[in-house]
Amino acid sequence: MNSPLRRPAFRYFMAGRLVSLLGSSMAPVALAFAVLDASGDPSQLGVVLTARMVPMLCFVLVGGAVADRVSRRTVLDATNAGGAAAQGAVAVLLLTHNYSLLLISVLSAANGILDAFTSPALRGLVPELVEKDELRRANALLSSVRNGTKIVGPAVAGVLVAVVGSGPTIAVDAVSYLAAAVLLGRLRAGSPTALVVRRGWREFRSIRWVWAVTLSSALMNLAQTGAWQVLGPPLAGAKLWGFALSVRGLGLLVMSALMYRLVVRHLLRTGQLLSALGALPLLALGVGWEPIWLLLAAFAAGVGFSISGISWDTSLQEHIDRGVLSRLASIDDLLSYVAIPVGLLVAGPLADRFGARLVTLVAAIVYTAAAWSALLFKEVRELPHGSGG
Repeated sequence: MNSPLRRPAFRYFMAGRLVSLLGSSMAPVALAFAVLDASGDPSQLGVVLTARMVPMLCFVLVGGAVADRVSRRTVLDATNAGGAAAQGAVAVLLLTHNYSLLLISVLSAANGILDAFTSPALRGLVPELVEKDELRRANALLSSVRNGTKIVGPAVAGVLVAVVGSGPTIAVDAVSYLAAAVLLGRLRAGSPTALVVRRGWREFRSIRWVWAVTLSSALMNLAQTGAWQVLGPPLAGAKLWGFALSVRGLGLLVMSALMYRLVVRHLLRTGQLLSALGALPLLALGVGWEPIWLLLAAFAAGVGFSISGISWDTSLQEHIDRGVLSRLASIDDLLSYVAIPVGLLVAGPLADRFGARLVTLVAAIVYTAAAWSALLFKEVRELPHGSGG
């Protein structure tokens, strides 16, 4: 069994992702409590999170087109530099005690634009670094890195925020972007293609399993993101919330490690089926379970998120032409995430009207139904793993 780690380019890529993700996993905790401490209003946190999501949705198709036309390494170098500048500016505002909802939202929007270019480039770059039969193992390794940082990052962030404050914690994220840019600079530029955005839409519409899972993801994100990110912190409390994020990261990491060796004939079907585990923390919050049950639910959710993410990325990379992969991935991002701003903005008002626990309970039910809705399609249930087509 060939390991992707035998390839120097993949090692540099994975190292770059490690340092970048470590910083990025710390920033949300620091930013959330910076906004809550400064304003005392969870709705302002919803505004800041939405400010990042909306520009990402507006620019993600452009990001996919750019990633298919120029060197994906160049795209990632630029977005890492931009991320360092934006997070550095956020850190300065917090360190100088000049919190402003408007300025923080503008910088959050800048990060959203950078996200729009980063995500398609990352998905499209992996098939350039490893052979096709190494894709699942490569994605499992990258997922392990990503999920490992979700364990360490929130825990370290919680300590740093308590000891030195949110500003220095976000400054660490800014530095991590610069370090990632240096490591990714060791990659060789990929071969650019000159396809148009229209081809990506045509490919997307013609592949039933792709749009079925994408639309399912949109409904899942609508139900989960607002309830978890906006209502989760006040329902759980700061200490338990940090533990829940870290335990969820542990579940992600454990499943990522298993996926390195686990061979499943119908990988996409398995991932979609187990993605419903993501509803368990919402159920725990909605019912008001004891902390230990919330932590166990968070671990199970991490398992579900991990296998569904690896199965989706691997399926796209195995079955979609590389010349259009980044653009198709950007369409997936657009449609999957388009409902997130709605969820972030309505979570607070709905909680005020009906109660936070009832809203999270309903969100858990909707999330589960959405996750399994894609399995109604034969193409999703029967897509083979390990063969193109």
